Amino acid sequence: MELVMEEEKKMDTEALQEMYDERRYRELKPALAEMNEFDIAQFILDQDSEKAQVLIFRMLPKEIAADVFSNLEPDAQETIIGSMNDFEIREIMDDLFVDDAVDMLEELPSNMVKRVLKTVAPEDRALINQFLRYPEDSAGSIMTAEFIDLKETMTVEDSIKRIRRIGEDAEMIYTCYVTDVRRHLIGVVTVKDLLLSQDDDMVTDLMDDDVIRVTTHTDQEDVARMFSDYDLLAVPVVDGENRLVGIITVDDAVDVMEEEVTEDIAKMAGQLPSDKPYLRTSVFQIAKNRLPWLMVLMLSATITGSILARFETVFAAIPMLVTCIPMLMDTGGNAGAQTSTIIIRSLALKEVEFKDILRVLWKEVRVSLMVGTILGAVNYIRLMFMFPGYYLESLVVSLTGVLTIVLANLIGGALPVLVSKIHLDPALVATPIMTTICDALALLSYFAIASLLLPI
Repeated sequence: MELVMEEEKKMDTEALQEMYDERRYRELKPALAEMNEFDIAQFILDQDSEKAQVLIFRMLPKEIAADVFSNLEPDAQETIIGSMNDFEIREIMDDLFVDDAVDMLEELPSNMVKRVLKTVAPEDRALINQFLRYPEDSAGSIMTAEFIDLKETMTVEDSIKRIRRIGEDAEMIYTCYVTDVRRHLIGVVTVKDLLLSQDDDMVTDLMDDDVIRVTTHTDQEDVARMFSDYDLLAVPVVDGENRLVGIITVDDAVDVMEEEVTEDIAKMAGQLPSDKPYLRTSVFQIAKNRLPWLMVLMLSATITGSILARFETVFAAIPMLVTCIPMLMDTGGNAGAQTSTIIIRSLALKEVEFKDILRVLWKEVRVSLMVGTILGAVNYIRLMFMFPGYYLESLVVSLTGVLTIVLANLIGGALPVLVSKIHLDPALVATPIMTTICDALALLSYFAIASLLLPI
């Protein structure tokens, strides 16, 4: 079913592209109006030139232009805003939800932000400026002010009238939030509850006063997790005095989840995160994101090099030991990366906290001994076939493998937890750094055991 839908979408896009390339704009305009706003945005982003993006956007009906605009990438939004006059900008801004407007303004250059804000009504400008002042990645920075609020003194009839009056501009009308005269959040009621009640019933009697809420400074990742934990469609945002200031809807939470996962994957791969899709990121920017960590890791390899230089006499005495170095280093790095990846994921899901560090280490000791013993035994048998007669040397390699896996698992389990304790992102110590540390430990363990057991 999904494959059929993808094929149909591809055919539609190809037909639209053909209309544009052949300048059949009279056919293209109504065809665009029939499409989903997200698909239109993707079609615009697929265009190679800024001129084409602007031209296609100008073909859109006014009633869907703002929704399409909110789905565009920041660079395309900047291009389109730059092509508009003040009246056209005002029309777009009037139709955008506040959170979408704030997201767009945060990515625009300062001179363009000033121009856009000049076109906005004074009350909307004040609201947008308030949102822009909230810390980045906080609940306040992603919330929207378009919601349905009801007073506790209202009847069901009054509430439904209010929903009809302001509901068109609200991002969500299914859930309504009940406030007192000072705008303190005191309850929540659904439209279903209102429709199934008598007109003269009081909202205060129908509302649920056990409201899950967040503050404007709650981290957006924690907010996104709440949607998953409690199966929410929206969550209210309050200030320090419990006054209702906005809501966060599930679509915003999904965007946050995607953003956080993308950021973590980039860090775990040893590069700076990018907020643009791969194919729309310049070669220079990709190189810039990758270079810092590659430089650090390259220079850190000096440690392993100095360890090898220190034990060069061992290589001269027993050349067989040299052939096993890559295997031991890879095994340690892979074991540490496996453990750190699992622990980082557990930290992100709040399954593991700093207080659990001893339990984590005890579990990893048992896991590593089990895995290491099996791998060590297999490795010993392998070496006996490859190097007949090197019984003691093969034992050194196998014991080193066991010790390397134990140390790698302990570091992979402890380091992300310790890093999270000092409020840094655990993903920073994932695969690249973990591999470097484990490589050094593998070599130190190798030569320490060799020095003890072999006549060198």
